[in-house]
Amino acid sequence: MYISRRMIKDPVTVSPDMSLPDARRLLNENHFRHLPVVDAEGKLVGMVTDRDLRSAYPSSVLTESERQQDYERVSKATVADIMSTECMSLHPESTLDDALLLFDRKGVGALPVLESGRVVGIFSSRDLLASYKELFGVSEKGSVLLGVEDDGQKGLMTRIVTLLEQHEIPFTRLLRIEDVEHGNRIYLRLNTFKIAAVLALLREEGIHPLL
Repeated sequence: MYISRRMIKDPVTVSPDMSLPDARRLLNENHFRHLPVVDAEGKLVGMVTDRDLRSAYPSSVLTESERQQDYERVSKATVADIMSTECMSLHPESTLDDALLLFDRKGVGALPVLESGRVVGIFSSRDLLASYKELFGVSEKGSVLLGVEDDGQKGLMTRIVTLLEQHEIPFTRLLRIEDVEHGNRIYLRLNTFKIAAVLALLREEGIHPLL
């Protein structure tokens, strides 16, 4: 699945010379956590986050006079003073796997989506979770994830599919996981409320469910 299907298109962006109070107000009013920073041509030059802005503002442990001095400093600062300039990015045709690897490697919460250097979207970790939720059918009616032992029987996945179809048991996904430490497994995404009957059917065929 390409991220273009799930990304926020034409996201709100800011310029490097926007003041920090204005950027903070924009995040708070729109409930954003990340803002791409672009130049006059719409090309990415940095990213600023709510964490960056919180860090820029005075600490509550300062005295009143110290806080006032810091507020005056912040009021004169711009996004360019605090933005991150070394930004990872995605392309509209990047896959969910591409995004997952970057999120895991960089520990960021959102990534700008670029086309010819211009910001055309933004893709967040929440978008990623929603995409995988759809991809694996988590929220479908009657959806149940069932695991069975993959004991090396020849044609096991074919046998499972044939068995389910012969008994008109609706299923939407079939996934094999190789795991040397804990044993190989096959996971079925079923759409049925009669899971006990499915378990009994599998056992009758010598297929061992994981409980």
